[in-house]
Amino acid sequence: MISLPSITPPAKALTSLDHRVEAATGHSIDRLWTYQDRGLLDEPLSRLAEAHRSLADAERGVTFYRVLLQRLASGELAVDQDLFTRIDRTVAQLKDATATRDSRQDLAVAVLEPLEAANPVAAEAGAELIAHEFAALLAITQGAKLHQHLQTGRMSVVTASGVRVAHPVFQRLEEAGLVVRDTSRPLHAGQPVSLTDSGRTTVTGAARPAATAAPAPRMGSWPAAPTRSR
Repeated sequence: MISLPSITPPAKALTSLDHRVEAATGHSIDRLWTYQDRGLLDEPLSRLAEAHRSLADAERGVTFYRVLLQRLASGELAVDQDLFTRIDRTVAQLKDATATRDSRQDLAVAVLEPLEAANPVAAEAGAELIAHEFAALLAITQGAKLHQHLQTGRMSVVTASGVRVAHPVFQRLEEAGLVVRDTSRPLHAGQPVSLTDSGRTTVTGAARPAATAAPAPRMGSWPAAPTRSR
């Protein structure tokens, strides 16, 4: 009898609300959870942290059964009635896990939206790109694809130049409306990613994250004359 290898989902699952939670609270997810553990949050933030943790737990459940289903169909096991039974059972468990995830996401959104409404400046600040996000957007201009690993279920973006963009960074760009992917293609085969009009405007018109430093003078050369003020 062939046994499947153990499936260990990541300790902290990513959710579709991570960036909104960070923008609304001004804290990273790790810091928010740590503050909750230490009892340092007020009631609204504590309820949001609890709702987000519950959502992350449900997301781990979805990942677990999705990866299990992929492994059952990967060809490792003999195709027999026992395999069909296990696949049917896993599909039912995946459906239940997804329903639980969706329900907890709705609850988290209900807690999050009042915080976003009370602090719109923080929510809008989440739309600003930091240096590595701008670099990722720039790399995607040459063409890219979003892939999902068949065995692990992990997703990443690979650009035409070979640059890998972490999935959380891609999610940030996608939620900001700067990139779009072709969902008609299967993830395991790669979904083409391209810039939206807003993304192209950001690349061509936005100020770069940091100014370019002036080159150092060569040895033996006269220093540049200072700029005269009028």
